[in-house]
Amino acid sequence: MKVNVHAVNFSIDRKLVGFVQARMDKLEKYYDRVVFSDVFFKVDNTSEKTNKIAEIKINVPGDEFIVKKQCKTFEEAVELAADSMQRLLVKRKQKVRAST
Repeated sequence: MKVNVHAVNFSIDRKLVGFVQARMDKLEKYYDRVVFSDVFFKVDNTSEKTNKIAEIKINVPGDEFIVKKQCKTFEEAVELAADSMQRLLVKRKQKVRAST
């Protein structure tokens, strides 16, 4: 799966990009018709510790799913967002199977 990683107003580490790629590749086993995905990283400008935001956007034929999570670390946010995205993709797969 083609994964585009974007960091808003900062630069990201290669380890984080590798982590994201590995985690997104796992999603492909739940729904194999994913065209591409975008992952956006943002830092919220607050004094709270949970200021790291990860937003995953996945494009499938005929639809687009967006999940946004905010946590203490980018890795944790990606994990939570990927888990939510996994549930969405499984639902989509069941819906497509039911209609055929």
